Amino acid sequence: MNYRQIPPPDYLKPYVRYFWVLENDSPDQEASRSFAPIPDGCPGIIFHRSEKGAFLDESGYPLPELYLYGQTTTRTKISTIGSFKTIGVYFFPHAIRTVFGVSAYEVTNSCVSLELLCNRKFAELAERLYHAGSIAQQIEIMSVYFFELISRQKQSIDRITAYAIGQLMGSQGSLTLRDLQKDIGASERSIERKFNEFVGITPKLFSRVCRFQASLDHLRNQRFDRLTDIAFESGYADQSHFIRSFKEFTGFSPEVYQKQSTELVENFPELLHK
Repeated sequence: MNYRQIPPPDYLKPYVRYFWVLENDSPDQEASRSFAPIPDGCPGIIFHRSEKGAFLDESGYPLPELYLYGQTTTRTKISTIGSFKTIGVYFFPHAIRTVFGVSAYEVTNSCVSLELLCNRKFAELAERLYHAGSIAQQIEIMSVYFFELISRQKQSIDRITAYAIGQLMGSQGSLTLRDLQKDIGASERSIERKFNEFVGITPKLFSRVCRFQASLDHLRNQRFDRLTDIAFESGYADQSHFIRSFKEFTGFSPEVYQKQSTELVENFPELLHK
């Protein structure tokens, strides 16, 4: 498989972290591949084209060809057959609200066709992407689409929520919510309401995802001698706490995760054993 990241145009940098492309030209048109997206604190978009059709969810139900997904808080699994090309958009945490104009909570742990979510004017987007001559043209089409949505919404993230997101991500989940509340001078209820609207999950859960991602980064880069080292560096109370959290978000213990998956696309690992 071939994978690459593409930076967004400057006007989208406050909203889009990057575009990514994954292509598989397998000659075996019956070969199945399974992927297990894991929680990372960010929503995204996937445009998937395959000789055999769309991604299938765990129950075998076909997903939309072009869909938006919200916050993921548990392990999921999707699969595809044969050769394919997938373009992904990796947003910042606030993008569901600021780009698409809906409460982020509405799409947490779910995905929705853009044709259903947005104005009819954009219903032909998947068709335009399909007929584009190159990946560069497809990304340009998507970028213009997002810019038009942002211009129509005119919804910017409020200062308090943006600061809270930045503090939790920057501390890799180690900042306590009590200290965060004192820092920004807002009540727990007020912060939680804003997080549900702009991020889609509570600040407590978002903080846990940030900590999990910090531990996963240690695991990816082999920066440990024992799992206890990862638990300590990531702020977990002990190794057991770390393993429980890891299994909650991936479905596997850290050791099994390393053996049963490979992560060509960040936070979108392929399962090696179906």
